[in-house]
Amino acid sequence: MYVAVKGGEAAIANAHRLMADRRRGDRAVPALTLEQITGQLSLAVDRVMAEGSLHDPDLAAMAVRQARGDLIEAIFLLRAYRTTLPRFGHARPIDTGAMRLERRVSATFKDIPGGQLLGPTFDYTHRLIDPAMAGDEPVEEGLRRQREADAAAPRVTDILDDQGLIEPDVFSDDEPADLTREPTEYPVGRDLRLQALARGDEGFLLALGYSTQRGYGRTHPFVGEIRIGTVDIEVEVPELGFAITIGSVRVTECQMVSQFKGSADTPPRFTRGYGLVFGQSERKAMAMSLVDRALRADEFDEQRLAPAQDEEFVLEHCDNVMATGFVEHLKLPHYVDFQAELDLLRTLRAEQEQATADDHDTLSEAAE
Repeated sequence: MYVAVKGGEAAIANAHRLMADRRRGDRAVPALTLEQITGQLSLAVDRVMAEGSLHDPDLAAMAVRQARGDLIEAIFLLRAYRTTLPRFGHARPIDTGAMRLERRVSATFKDIPGGQLLGPTFDYTHRLIDPAMAGDEPVEEGLRRQREADAAAPRVTDILDDQGLIEPDVFSDDEPADLTREPTEYPVGRDLRLQALARGDEGFLLALGYSTQRGYGRTHPFVGEIRIGTVDIEVEVPELGFAITIGSVRVTECQMVSQFKGSADTPPRFTRGYGLVFGQSERKAMAMSLVDRALRADEFDEQRLAPAQDEEFVLEHCDNVMATGFVEHLKLPHYVDFQAELDLLRTLRAEQEQATADDHDTLSEAAE
C-alpha cells in the first residue's frame, strides 16, 4: 500500500534505537522492573489487560514498559501477542456471586446483606497532590493486603429480582459469539456487544456513558452494585467428567439499574445494564454498563435517537486499536495519493480559470 523511500530501512532502524534509548531514560536512575509496574502501576496494567483482552499481569507490564507508558500502544502489543496463542478450550462462565470480595458498594441500598466494603478506592480522597509521592511512600503494617469479605454477599439485583421489580436475568446455553473469529454482521446479539464493550476504549465509553446521563440515551441510572474481587476459572475436562479450577482472575463487575415505564405487556420495572472487565476498572465497568443499557433500546421499544444507542456507531468506533490504526496510518507515506489529488486540484483550477476567461471574453464581445 505504501511505497518505501530509498534509505528508509536504515532510518527506521535508527528510529527504533532512539526510541529504546528514550525508553530507558537516565542511566543513573534504576530501570523499572515488571514487579514495580504490576505492583505500583496496577491500574494501568489492569486497563491494558482489559482492553487487550488477555489476562496476564506480567505480559501487560512488559507491554506498558515497552510502550513507554502509552497504554493504547501497550494494548496494541498485547492484542498482537494474543493472536499468536493457541486455543485449546474454553472455561465455564465465571460465578461473580461467589467472588472473593475486595470491594463491594451499592448506591441503591444502604444496608445490604454482606455489608458495604469500601476497599481500595479514590472515591473519598481529596484529589490533592501528596508531597509524599516525591519520595518513598510509607505503608502501614497490616494494610498491605486488603481484607476480603467473609460474609455472604448476594447481588443487589437478585434482591430486586426476588421481588419482581427488575427484569429477570436471562441465561442461555448457546455458545456465545466470538468477535475475534467471526465477521461482525449487524444487528448483533448482546453477547457480542458485551465482548466489544469489554475490549472498548475506556475514554470513548466514558464519554458515551456520560452522554446517556445528560439525556442522550433515555436512561436514569443507579448503581445497583459494584464489586471487585477474584473469581475462580473452571474448565470442563472430558476425561474426568467434571470441572476443575485452573486458577483465578481479578475482575470488576457493575450492575446498573435503570427505570422502565413498562408497555402493554410489561409492567413498570427496573432494567439492567451490565459491565465486567479484568482487574480493578470501576470507571470502565460503569461506563460499559451505561452503554450496554443504551444499546438495548430495541428490547424496550425505545427510539434510537442518541449516539450511545446506535449499535454500529458504538461498536465500530469503541475499539482503540482499530481507531489508532486508522488515525495514525495518516503519518505514513501517502506521496502517490497526494500527488494524484494535487494534479486533480490543479486541473480543476485550470479548467475553472479557463471557463472564467471564456466567459469574460464572451461578455466583452457582447458589449462591443
